[in-house]
Amino acid sequence: MGPNKPKIRRMPLLPLRGLLVYPSMVLHLDVGREKSVKALEKAMVDDSLILLCSQSEVNLEEPAKEDIYTIGTVSKVRQMLKLPNGTIRVLVEGVVRAEIQEYVSTGDYFEVTLKELPEQMIPDPEIDALMRTVLNQFEHYINLSKKVTPETLAAVSDIEEPGRLADVICSHLSLKIKDKQEILETINVRARLEKLLDILNNEREVLELERKISQRVKKQMEKTQKEYYLREQMKAIQKELGDKEGRAGEVEELRAQMEEAELPEKVREKVEKEIDRLEKMPASSAEGGVIRTYIDWLLALPWSKKTEDDLDLARAEEILNEDHYGLEKPKERVLEYLAVQNLVKKMKGPILCLVGPPGVGKTSIARSIARSLGREFIRVSLGGVRDEAEIRGHRRTYVGAMPGRIIQGMKSAGTANPIFLLDEIDKMAMDFRGDPSAALLEVLDPEQNETFSDHYIEIPFDLSNVMFVTTANVAQNIPRPLMDRMEMLYIPGYTELEKLQIARNYLLPKQEREHGLQEDQLAVDDAALMTIVREYTRESGVRNLEQQMASLCRKSAKRIVSKTDERVVVTPDNVKDFLGPAKFRYGMAEEADQIGAVTGLAWTEVGGDTLVIEVSIMPGSGKLTLTGKLGDVMKESAQAAFSYTRSRVKELDIAPDFHEKNDIHIHIPEGAIPKDGPSAGITMATALISALTNIPVNRHVAMTGEITLRGRVLPIGGLKEKSLAAHRAGIKTILLPKDNEKDIQEIPDSVRSEMTFIPVSHMDQVLEHALIRPALVQKQV
Repeated sequence: MGPNKPKIRRMPLLPLRGLLVYPSMVLHLDVGREKSVKALEKAMVDDSLILLCSQSEVNLEEPAKEDIYTIGTVSKVRQMLKLPNGTIRVLVEGVVRAEIQEYVSTGDYFEVTLKELPEQMIPDPEIDALMRTVLNQFEHYINLSKKVTPETLAAVSDIEEPGRLADVICSHLSLKIKDKQEILETINVRARLEKLLDILNNEREVLELERKISQRVKKQMEKTQKEYYLREQMKAIQKELGDKEGRAGEVEELRAQMEEAELPEKVREKVEKEIDRLEKMPASSAEGGVIRTYIDWLLALPWSKKTEDDLDLARAEEILNEDHYGLEKPKERVLEYLAVQNLVKKMKGPILCLVGPPGVGKTSIARSIARSLGREFIRVSLGGVRDEAEIRGHRRTYVGAMPGRIIQGMKSAGTANPIFLLDEIDKMAMDFRGDPSAALLEVLDPEQNETFSDHYIEIPFDLSNVMFVTTANVAQNIPRPLMDRMEMLYIPGYTELEKLQIARNYLLPKQEREHGLQEDQLAVDDAALMTIVREYTRESGVRNLEQQMASLCRKSAKRIVSKTDERVVVTPDNVKDFLGPAKFRYGMAEEADQIGAVTGLAWTEVGGDTLVIEVSIMPGSGKLTLTGKLGDVMKESAQAAFSYTRSRVKELDIAPDFHEKNDIHIHIPEGAIPKDGPSAGITMATALISALTNIPVNRHVAMTGEITLRGRVLPIGGLKEKSLAAHRAGIKTILLPKDNEKDIQEIPDSVRSEMTFIPVSHMDQVLEHALIRPALVQKQV
């Protein structure tokens, strides 16, 4: 402690860098700066007293007087020791606070006049409480901080002077020089203790936070180290047991699979990259499962695995004939493909589109093609598909993403060159999720499909070796760009004789096998089969016929099991006992020639059909009524037939004002079924003229053709289906447009031989053949 009365003294000044000395504090200093050494030497010459003040900036080598705090500590130099590197180590003891009054000299060393600032000790009972609180807080600080030893607390606790206590505690705290200087400058003891308490509180809070953070970090580190250690142990145990469990085993297994699979270079690189990602991923990560699924897909796809084509033409033909009766064009096309494969060895897979009514064997012929070539067969139904992602897949970023139907099919096939059947391609729809038919353009284009891109797989997949077969009921419903990429093969309906052969050789034996009947237990003669074909089915295909065969077998099985019969024989006379009364009337041609009723021929999605068009004329005001749920085109055809008739009143000897004095009603039966198209034009004109001239129409004649206002007959489509329908109905003569003459050769010989086909180019010729007596008074020149 300094004396009570402040003294003005003159003494050398030693600026300190980065530290501070309090009164009664003993400390070693290393003095190296020239000015400082000289100040020390001067002090030693005088009375070993020197003023120690801190610099405000630590880095200043030569501080000016503005850079030195004005309040410092007068200290006694106890020891001096010169070190080999030229610096002097000094042991100093703080004596009293002092304030610089004036700088006397700044030359060789700083010399100042100073005023001592002794402790201002005013007795106060609160100071004792403050001292206790400070000691308490300091104890907490020591417990939290590892920088102060517990022994220090014992030493500090013995100090009785409050000012000295504050100074000693402050010297032990890790504070900035600025904060320590603030304590040094606080002369009032009570204020100093309060300031110290503040500092201690802050320091304790910071230390507590630090401790919490370090504990958290330590826990995390311990957990990670523990997991790593356990994982390594597990690996070692698995290695000992020879087990392949966990992520490590999974990765090893995938690498082995990758080595076995014959992957192209790009695919191999991608798989390796994904396996590396999987290996580095924590076992708990959800992303791991996504990557694993992706790798599985890449490894499961047949990138280069192919089946060898069986190029034996004779055997292929035998298999195709064994499975199907008729269907000459598709069979011929497959044999052509085989022949070309024989010559070139590598050919891009053709894309066939089989178009025809239901039940003609479109799907099953695709299966037979696969069998005849010795290839895998995959069928994907496109009926109702309206999302582009169904074809191309979803991107992997989506939850539950998976490849499209094409890639899924290729995985199921397991080879790069299967027969791929895309069933019901005309039944695809589109909505806000995109147009799947547009996504199919790339699949069904031999020029593009060797780099087919699936959103999920991402790597281009080669589809050029796949033989795509598509099926459709109606070609008009297939988008034009898609149709353009396919080879259309039209499969018409079957004739009665063909159906008889199919029932005898294919359907009946198959149903007998499925119903557990022996060959000798059920006998159905050809006449009975023909009766079933004619009176129990009316279709282009044979699906209904197969159902009738199944029904026969069920009824027979019941009779045999209940011991009613040992052997069932079906004849035309007892068919109704098995199948009930006949569902259709065979030979639908009219019983007698009628006025105003003509048999027309229609084409529907399920094959051909006959329609009787009726015209009735009643007194009235010239109203033309059309009934029978007709479409716009058909209504326009009726108007054209009506206008043509009006233009020919003179030649036909009809009253010129018939359209003003009569109401005309044209009706087409089966009113609930929508009908449209221009091909009933000549039929309606004939019925109208028959009704107006009162001449009956030959009941054995049916007709089809579009009419113009001048009476010309224009071509129509679906002649084969229409002819088969006419044959089923017992029609003997068909009038067809002259331009359709070339299509007659497509009609089976069995039908052609029983019917007469008359090509017509003008309405006059139609009337000549259709009416039982001539209607024309004079012919048009």
